[in-house]
Amino acid sequence: MAEAEEKETRSYEESTDESEEDESEEEPKLKYERLSNGVTEILQKDAASCMTVHEKFLALGTHYGKVYLLDVQGNITQKFDVSPVKINQISLDESGEHMGVCSEDGKVQVFGLYSAEEFHETFDCPIKIVAVHPHFVRSHFKQFVTGGKKLLLYERGWMNRWKPSVLHEGEGNIRNVKWRGHLIAWANNMGVKILDMISKQRITNVPRDDISLRPDMYPCSLCWKDNLTLIIGWGNSVKICSVKERHASEMRDLPNRYVEIVFQFETEFHISGLAPLCDQLVVLSYVKEISEKTEVECCARPRLDIVQPLPESCEEISSDALTVRGFQENECRDYHLEHLEGESLFYIISPRDVVVAKERDQDDHIDWLLEKKKYEEALMAAEISQKTIKKHKILDIGLAYINHLVEKGEYDLAARKCQKILGKNTDLWEFEVYKFKEIEQLKAISRYLPRRDPVLKPLIYEMVLHEFLESDYEGFATLIKEWPGDLYNNTIIVQAVMDHLKKDPQNRTLLRTLAELYTYDQRYGRALEIYLTLRHKDVFQLIHKHNLFSSIRDKIVLLMDFDAEKAVDMLLDNEDKISIDRVVEELENRPELQHVYLHKLFKRDHHKGQRYHEKQISLYAEYDRPNLLPFLRDSTHCPLEKALEICQQRNFVEETVYLLSRMGNSRSALKMIMEDLHNVDKAIEFAKEQDDGELWEDLILYSIDKPPFITGLLNNIGTHVDPILLIHRIKEGMEIPNLRDSLVKILQDYNLQILLREGCKKILVADSLSLLRKMHRTQMKGVLVDEENICESCLSPILPSDASKSFNVVVFHCRHMFHKECFPVSNTISPVQFCNICSAKHRGPGSTILEMKK
Repeated sequence: MAEAEEKETRSYEESTDESEEDESEEEPKLKYERLSNGVTEILQKDAASCMTVHEKFLALGTHYGKVYLLDVQGNITQKFDVSPVKINQISLDESGEHMGVCSEDGKVQVFGLYSAEEFHETFDCPIKIVAVHPHFVRSHFKQFVTGGKKLLLYERGWMNRWKPSVLHEGEGNIRNVKWRGHLIAWANNMGVKILDMISKQRITNVPRDDISLRPDMYPCSLCWKDNLTLIIGWGNSVKICSVKERHASEMRDLPNRYVEIVFQFETEFHISGLAPLCDQLVVLSYVKEISEKTEVECCARPRLDIVQPLPESCEEISSDALTVRGFQENECRDYHLEHLEGESLFYIISPRDVVVAKERDQDDHIDWLLEKKKYEEALMAAEISQKTIKKHKILDIGLAYINHLVEKGEYDLAARKCQKILGKNTDLWEFEVYKFKEIEQLKAISRYLPRRDPVLKPLIYEMVLHEFLESDYEGFATLIKEWPGDLYNNTIIVQAVMDHLKKDPQNRTLLRTLAELYTYDQRYGRALEIYLTLRHKDVFQLIHKHNLFSSIRDKIVLLMDFDAEKAVDMLLDNEDKISIDRVVEELENRPELQHVYLHKLFKRDHHKGQRYHEKQISLYAEYDRPNLLPFLRDSTHCPLEKALEICQQRNFVEETVYLLSRMGNSRSALKMIMEDLHNVDKAIEFAKEQDDGELWEDLILYSIDKPPFITGLLNNIGTHVDPILLIHRIKEGMEIPNLRDSLVKILQDYNLQILLREGCKKILVADSLSLLRKMHRTQMKGVLVDEENICESCLSPILPSDASKSFNVVVFHCRHMFHKECFPVSNTISPVQFCNICSAKHRGPGSTILEMKK
């Protein structure tokens, strides 16, 4: 039975899918399945005429007068033979314990499903409708209504007798009735009425819009959305009515309630049933269309639409064409729509079929996305709803997504998605890698392979590396650089690289990669050799990182040829590992490199390489003359005679001048400046530095017959030598360039010196006067003498113990004190006396006497 039901459901879903346009991208709101099991058996021999639903069971009426109670799966739980003819309507109270049934032969039965309570009545006309009070189970609500030509209300009264009363008649057959709370709504040939059972007053009449339609062929559909909202569908018109309380001031003779139509709109097709879905409506429509073959109007598949009501129109949310059995022979009156409140379940009833429509859940949404090949959206939806979905697994969707991308040829995207989808599952990772290998796309997945947590088998990484080694050396080098060395068997990869180097020994990419592999394998010596051969920038980093200084003792020349500056910095930073002597020895045959090293050593510390300063003189002279003079000035260890010899041999005038002056031969140095350089400014500067009168005399004697030199001396000599000495020696009649300007400058310099002296004198006088006044104020102040002071001569207290005795005390401004009798007598005739203690140190103000007598 279960297999039959599954097959039935699948076949219905397939047929419903066929009814939709293949290119439609809009997801349906509902899903459908046939109610099978017992229903299938019933409808094979009979036809459904009506149905009502309860949360506990379903009640199905047939054309052969049978009423079946079914469970929600469609299995028959109970059967009632009510009449030999068609069952028109079945009504249940809210408890599901009482049922009302009416049939085409005029029979009406109201009975308890779980009690002996029962009512039977046969009328002389077909009874189309029956409705029991929603609270029929309660004793004071034992009421039901029936409808044929009249609308009758039956109430149980005294002695359990049923008393009928006419609620309405005279407007044709009663076609439909719905009872909700204290309100009864019914439809006849003229329109829809609503009765308030509390006041027993009819509160509205909603007339039928399209009177051209036969009410028996296009019956009215009624549905209560809640206790105060009635939905009416008739023909192709829909009205939503709201029952409202009338204000007391408006009542007069009117009912205390009234009805307001809040929404009204028309549909494309005729309405067979209505049901609420939140604030939307579910509409079952009867459709006719023109046959393409016969060009005759025929019955089409019914439609189930979800619409959003608007004040004067509606917005279609979804629309599904339903392939029900025998739809070609059905009329509008043959379809019914029942719904189960609170569960969004809708039952579409036709003579040969019962279809259940449900709101689609997240599993259905994912199914639709997968069907439309929207795998990424399906994966996202599954991740968001992973706690509620039951049918799908995130991993399965993800794997399907990867396969889909591979089939489309989007290998890079598929590989990238592996990171998120496969996570830490090593088995799935390895399976996907082999799948990418089969399609020759290992390169695509190489960038996304996990490198830490998890780590795959070494074989996987080796397989990828071999793929790159065969076709892409640069890609292979990139992977070796990015991947940790413990992911694969290093020996195997090294051997593979060596095999390729046999074919191409000078391939720099392979050599560089081999050096990195040697580094991972801690064979740093071999790596260093390759880096030096390639002159690779990482060689210094490798040496520092792995402390390879012992390996580079004999490779210093190679390092400096590659990058002298970096090499020298490294060697100087690590003198404890490679000594200065060893470096100088290694560079003996490369003096230019030896100079670079020693020069930088000297810049760091003038004393460390002192034993090589003599050698450096020749090196500077040969390779770096601009730095020779600074070296000679800063070095205290280079032999001056050797330096002078080298500079004289190479005719380095400036350096020779410096050395001569340093050796004390200033006159020869000055002569060299004048004769070789012919630079009076430099000669004057040199004389200023030496500050030697004889040197100035030599300079004047040498310049006296050279007018340009005289001009230079006149302009610069004024502050060091009396210009008169030079002016007196100038021969009469000698033309001296710019003589007037030079004499003016001398006078200006002289005036400036006078002004400076006068200014200094004024400052000194002002300061002396200020200090004198300060000293005078200080000396005029009193000096405290108490018991704690002592005589600096006898070292006894300065004040006598008996204060009544007279005493004399000598107090100096320096705070030294003496008894008058203890103070030594001065040998000088001067009346001013000085403190002996301070006079022994220095004579100055403050040491004069201040005599105190009593």
